[in-house]
Amino acid sequence: MSETFLVIYSRKGCCLCEGLEQRLRSLSLHHLKPPLELLVIDIDAVDTPRNIQMRYDLQVPVMLLGRNDLKEFIELPHASPRLNGEGLFQWLQKILIKIIESG
Repeated sequence: MSETFLVIYSRKGCCLCEGLEQRLRSLSLHHLKPPLELLVIDIDAVDTPRNIQMRYDLQVPVMLLGRNDLKEFIELPHASPRLNGEGLFQWLQKILIKIIESG
């Protein structure tokens, strides 16, 4: 069985990035279908690929969905900063259902 990841491209000192990360860390992402593992990547880190930095530099925070058996990632829509707790959890589940249904 493949593991599914929720990747966040983030930036230290960005209040939107830090807020989203904090809200996601407070959720039980393993209860989603499929269960998710959160990976936070600093867009400014020296080991972040240059093409990723160029693509997402002005868009952070950016969430992507990926699996360890695939090389492709699916960029998710931006989540409203107003979504907290259960609202963010339900928003993620709806997005995951749409992705699964679209194949």
